[in-house]
Amino acid sequence: MEKIYSYKLDEIQDIAKKIVGFCREEKIWIFKGDLGAGKTTMIKSIAKVVGIEDRVSSPTFSLVNEYWNDKGNVFYHFDFYRLEDPAEAMEIGVEEYFYSGNHCFIEWAEKIPGYLPLDFILIEIEVQENDNRKITLKQIINGKSNG
Repeated sequence: MEKIYSYKLDEIQDIAKKIVGFCREEKIWIFKGDLGAGKTTMIKSIAKVVGIEDRVSSPTFSLVNEYWNDKGNVFYHFDFYRLEDPAEAMEIGVEEYFYSGNHCFIEWAEKIPGYLPLDFILIEIEVQENDNRKITLKQIINGKSNG
């Protein structure tokens, strides 16, 4: 299953709602895009849609932030950009987070390919002309695109 959307930054909240609808019950959401593409900005918008009232920021140095929504659900937000060695992810117990049954929003997952679950939603963000964005949503099952 795959969906593609184009949007301007002032339409990001509408796109965030579409992403939440697409992802349904999948708990692992991997955000892929160049530096500055808007991964964290999109996660902030998604956080509003799912009822997170905490201040959402990139966990670039801590590697993981934890948020709670208004229903008491836990969301983990990872940013592996500064990771030097994938083994560092194991030191924070990344597998416990990924298999906790809670939502995990992951930036720079390509830094830890051997530790990722086989089932996830891939959310690719590309910057286009005039600051527009193209977003591609793909369901990955058993490590393969389902679409």
